[in-house]
Amino acid sequence: MTRTSRRAPRRLLAGIGAAAVLLAAGACSSDGSGDTGGSGGGASGRPTGTVTVFAAASLQESFTTLGKTFEKRYPGTKVAFNFGGSDSLAAGITGGAPADVFASASPRTMKTVTDAGDAAGTPATFVRNRLEIAALQGNPDHISSLKDLTGSGLKVVLCAETVPCGAATRTALEASGLKLTPVSYEQDVKSALTKVELKEADAAVVYRTDVKAAGGKVEGVEFPESAEAVNDYPIVRLKNAGNASGAKAFLALVNSAEGRKVLGAAGFLTP
Repeated sequence: MTRTSRRAPRRLLAGIGAAAVLLAAGACSSDGSGDTGGSGGGASGRPTGTVTVFAAASLQESFTTLGKTFEKRYPGTKVAFNFGGSDSLAAGITGGAPADVFASASPRTMKTVTDAGDAAGTPATFVRNRLEIAALQGNPDHISSLKDLTGSGLKVVLCAETVPCGAATRTALEASGLKLTPVSYEQDVKSALTKVELKEADAAVVYRTDVKAAGGKVEGVEFPESAEAVNDYPIVRLKNAGNASGAKAFLALVNSAEGRKVLGAAGFLTP
């Protein structure tokens, strides 16, 4: 046998071994989701880096809690929140603002993002919310119904009708056949609540979760018309997410039993 013929089997075995190594490496690098993870995924597939979440103002307390849980669960990560009126957040996203996750207070504002092609997948409703009147601490004006807000002399603030809280309030007022002229329209629900907390207004129509978050700073007054204006809250990972793996992990936390517990404790309703 010649020197060349003795080496041929060795070269063949070496080629087969190299191919097997490449195949194994390719299998290990895939998480089955179609995402490479980019800078947002470590070698183990665990999320890393910053996850940017645009969320409705009414989610501030519960999402902040979940953000801390996320950072503790995945050391080295950070959740950066942008809370505000859902319509303004949607406009920012469609305008190119960098974000990984969008959680809206209504399907209508979420539709702005999906219609623009900025959502990755179909948004899913994760909680619901209903309205409540926030009166001054101790309720000195003895407000007991939505109709009481139409009384003369009361300074009432509402959310702007372009934001979900304002749209829901309009629905509730129409259901009761009432007309209400507020002293101001606020661009998000937290701004409306703050007016009452600072005693710049006598009452505001906000979400029950905001009344609960305010603690004893305001007095909550339920009204039956709120059942006509329950808001669904959809959430979605964004198409141009810079941290896709982090976005997926945050959505998983929100939809987990732990996430539902935090949201339920804040006063949100299950879908």
